[in-house]
Amino acid sequence: MLKSKTIAGYLTAIFLVIGILSGCTSKTDENPNNNYGQKKIGIIQLVEHPSLNTIRESFINQLEEKGIKDGENIAIDYQNAQGDQTNIKTISNKFVNNKYDLIVAIATPTAQSAVGATDEIPVLFSACTDPLSAGLVSDMEKPGRNVTGTSDAVSAEKIMELALRITPDIKKIGALYNSSEANSISVINNLKQYAQENGMEVIEATVTNTSEVQQVTQSLVGKVDALFSPIDNTIATALPVVSQVANKAKVPFYVGADSMVKDGGLATYGINYSVLGKETADMAVQILNGENPGDIPVKIMTDMDIYVNQKTASEIGVEIPSDVLEEAVEIFE
Repeated sequence: MLKSKTIAGYLTAIFLVIGILSGCTSKTDENPNNNYGQKKIGIIQLVEHPSLNTIRESFINQLEEKGIKDGENIAIDYQNAQGDQTNIKTISNKFVNNKYDLIVAIATPTAQSAVGATDEIPVLFSACTDPLSAGLVSDMEKPGRNVTGTSDAVSAEKIMELALRITPDIKKIGALYNSSEANSISVINNLKQYAQENGMEVIEATVTNTSEVQQVTQSLVGKVDALFSPIDNTIATALPVVSQVANKAKVPFYVGADSMVKDGGLATYGINYSVLGKETADMAVQILNGENPGDIPVKIMTDMDIYVNQKTASEIGVEIPSDVLEEAVEIFE
């Protein structure tokens, strides 16, 4: 027969093991999506598009370079809104309701939704051209609240200077964009100012969704010497359609992003989206380490590069000057 002290010792050990297991179980139950006990990042992307995809992939890769890996010491929940405003709101609310530790919003509409959904969870935006006009921050140096991020602002002036080097006879510029995208409006205003100062005319043609792009482009190409689109999510999604119409009309199409050149635009003077993703990840590390987003300045990319599509140039009968080709960091064939 076992002595009472021995029995008591066994019982104590058993209860101790049960207590430990119970503690582990309750932690998992509290956070069913957080199986490793790590922080959770929710990534909301506006649409599936090469530029935005590059940002997301570069962001995740840079986190890994910093020792933060999905499934090991962080949990990443990536959601694509497919360009639908209802989806954007639903995803934002999901991230907030599940009390994620950081929301990363790629593109202006998703950032606006995330910022509107929470004033507590840190929101880190990326590819937001004009955070001030979009109402995301009140100051670029000291954003305030729970928000900061990276801007993909490009200079319409610099792009038009490049355009005139390639096709110097431009007098009328067709501005093609979505009038509801705050980031596009900001760049188009910059284009108008440049045109006014240089004796050029801007003819605007706006769309509200991708189904309107082909018809609007067709109505524009016969009136202008060149087309221009900023980093506009609607136009970028329908870029092959625009380039097909422009190429058929032999009208050069200048764009705001490297991926838009790859998809058929003639040329741009723009940012590297891989670098933008890395910069966004570096800011995420600061936030995950406890820094207040509102104290971290919005990052504006300053390094710009020339991108050229040689195939498009051939199709419309334009010869890219040798000095432009020498300066280009990438030439799409």
